[in-house]
This record gives sequence, structure tokens and C-alpha cells, in this order.
Amino acid sequence: MSSLQDLLNPAVPAGAYHDLVARVLPQARAQRTWQPDDGRLPALFVSHGAPPTLNDPQWLADLFGWAQTLPKPRGIVIVSAHWEDAPLAVTGGAAGTPLYYDFGGFHPHYYTLQYPTPDANALARRVAGTLSDTTPLHQHAHRGLDHGAFIPLMAMYPAADVPVVQLSMPSLDPTALLALGARLRALRDEGVLVIGSGYMTHSFAVLRDPQAVGHNLAFDEWAADALHRGDVDALLDYRAQGPGAAVAHPTADHFVPLLLTLGAATDPATVSTAIDRIVIGNSTRSIQVA
Repeated sequence: MSSLQDLLNPAVPAGAYHDLVARVLPQARAQRTWQPDDGRLPALFVSHGAPPTLNDPQWLADLFGWAQTLPKPRGIVIVSAHWEDAPLAVTGGAAGTPLYYDFGGFHPHYYTLQYPTPDANALARRVAGTLSDTTPLHQHAHRGLDHGAFIPLMAMYPAADVPVVQLSMPSLDPTALLALGARLRALRDEGVLVIGSGYMTHSFAVLRDPQAVGHNLAFDEWAADALHRGDVDALLDYRAQGPGAAVAHPTADHFVPLLLTLGAATDPATVSTAIDRIVIGNSTRSIQVA
């Protein structure tokens, strides 16, 4: 279990991330790009943290290693817990669109981090074409990726050489995210990686009361079981069925991106767990599904 003190007050802010980049950047650049013969990419759910994630060498190594098991995508469409906007909106697609530093109270270094992804306008147009038959899609040309998107992607694709667009959550209704994921499913046949970015449990109660971790562990165990059984109905009803849900998810924002991932899946019963750790009393369980 990672120490809160180590994550919040490292000797070098984001030092673990900078060490990762120095070690793996040539490998990241050389990663083989998806080809049609590779078939449909999986859909992913990634548990992300705030900037202190960049101080956790194990978490970063796990994210990078996971991405290396897949061909490098032609593009990434990501929905983060940190952007709810209706009607549906998409980030700017210009190369190097500045990041959106949607966090406060951290070391100044975190506000200088860069993740200069390539031009994603073609990807944004493809996403718009997929969605705009019944859903207007508004472009926020100057809004860059928020930390729910750029922090995990900095570890997964540190070369910043994959076009990325972020979609807003149209609401916090799990059924709305499931439906949105289903509409993005076909993009996976084109080498586009669809990612829901949240947190399998997202409780600050454990910082005040370490005994609260029991609620998070119970919820995580329940969610893992439902996922591996492909029980989407139970996950949609997580508030009523998930033990400890009120503590593990006092708000819906970090759980409902999981439903986007399941909606984008071909077969929700094909879940495999890529990351399974407890960090500061919360589950970082992250999954992929075919």
C-alpha cells in the first residue's frame, strides 16, 4: 500500500513519472501501431489519481506495461470523471492543445506538466460523425485534456504520439454512459481505443477514518465479481446493490465511466483485470474488455 506522505510530499514532485519517461521513452516510440489485421481493440476502464499518481512508480509502471500489451492505437477517445457537460462536448483537436489543470493545492511543478499530443481533428470529426445523427456535439476548441485523461495517458503513452480527444459525460446517469459507450463501439474496429477514466472506489473518508477502507474493499470485491460475471444490470444499480457504495462512491462521477467502457464492449463477460492495488485506501482496479 502506497504511503500518503510519499505520494503527497515526494522529494521530487512527479519524480517517478520523469524516471519512467527517461527509462521507457525509446520503447514507447517504437511500439507497433495498430493494423486492421489486429482486429478490434479492447475497451478500457482506468482508475486514475490526482497528480500524486505521478509519484507512484508501481502505478506508473503498471499503466505503461498494460499499454505495451496492446498495439499502439490510431487514436484515443476518453471520457473522464472530471467533465460533465450536456449537451455532449468534445475537447479541442489542435496539436498541443494546452492541458486543463483541474486541480488545486499541489506543488507548482504539476501545473507545468505538458502532454503535447498530435493533431486530433480528424479523430474529432470521426467521433462527431459517429454521434451526431441524433446527438449534437459541441467542440470546446480551447479546452485541453483534464487530469482524468492526461495523467493516466502520460504513463500509458509517454511519447505523446497518439491523437486524443476527450468527450464530456452527458450526465451522471449510468444508463446514459452505457448508451454513449455503445455508440462509440464501432470505432474500436478502426484502431481507436475507447477509455472510461474514473476510480473503482473514490472515497476521501479513508483519509479521516482508516477503518472506512472496509467499505471500499467490500465494494471493490462486489464490483469485481459483477464485472467478471458480465452482470451489467447489477453495475447499473450499484447504489442499491453495491455494499459500502455510499462510502466508496459518495458521488457518481468516478464510477459511471465504467459503464461507458461496458457499453463500448462487444461482450461484457470478457473482463480481465489489468491493475488491482489499494492506494491510500482506494481500489485502483482497472480493466479491459473485448
